[in-house]
Amino acid sequence: MDEIRIRPATPSDIPHVVLHRKRMFADMGRGTEADREAMGLTTAAYLRDAMPSGKYRGWLAETSAGDVVSGVGVAIYDWPGSPDDPAQRRGIVINVYTEPEFRRRGIARRLMDTLVEWCRAEGFGSVALHASKDGRPLYEAMGFQPTNEMRLKFVQRINRTRP
Repeated sequence: MDEIRIRPATPSDIPHVVLHRKRMFADMGRGTEADREAMGLTTAAYLRDAMPSGKYRGWLAETSAGDVVSGVGVAIYDWPGSPDDPAQRRGIVINVYTEPEFRRRGIARRLMDTLVEWCRAEGFGSVALHASKDGRPLYEAMGFQPTNEMRLKFVQRINRTRP
């Protein structure tokens, strides 16, 4: 079995992160190919700003040959605090993806452990995520619990020509 190394993502890794994000949504049956391509453009633009500013932190798993096979990230946003978590920022786990031939080897767990430990060391009071059906058992095993989140969706026109 190939040795897998976990390392921080850098701006030069944006194409990997975007590819994994598109594949993650494709695997979940979300959106059309055109929708995911448009999302890829907005994701790349977001990462170009968020990685250097500290609003996104990511980690990648790569083989000894340097092939990126899995990744995870946390989007960090300002927050006014709450009685149960006075921290002024929150994190939401995003972009959890492992290439199919590398699944069921504990790579996503290693990445998630790395992310959780980083968030804990950085003083976050909690971290949240939206679980896919396939990812839910991992997150539950790590202690993630459902919350009372609700969502109101707005119909929006996305400018598909904007980078």
